[in-house]
Amino acid sequence: MRLSVAFHDLDPLNVVWHGNYLKYFDIARFGLFSSVGLDLHRYQLDRHIIFPLIKTSTKYIVPLVYGDLFTCKATAVSAEVKIILDFEIQRLSDGLICTRGRGEQVGIQLPQGETLFEIPADIRKALGV
Repeated sequence: MRLSVAFHDLDPLNVVWHGNYLKYFDIARFGLFSSVGLDLHRYQLDRHIIFPLIKTSTKYIVPLVYGDLFTCKATAVSAEVKIILDFEIQRLSDGLICTRGRGEQVGIQLPQGETLFEIPADIRKALGV
């Protein structure tokens, strides 16, 4: 996903506030799902399964500042017991990798709130892992 840093994403030091990187990861996550034909909202309505995040990690390398254009890429690493996605934020002006991250999601069957111990086969197939 190609994005730019908005003024409201900055902290008092005029760099992107650390929590906004998770927002950027989420945009890339849903971009990845969409690119392989998955609409997780529709999936929830049709199959009554949600995929909440259970763990995230972020490595801040170089801060983004107001107006920076950047890409945030999501890559599926695994989708067996949980969905694991890696993220990379790259500043377009100089190609620097600014941030790397990882997110882990599990499947939860609704309404009982039961954790699934396997990601559904259609999700695994769509993600290609």
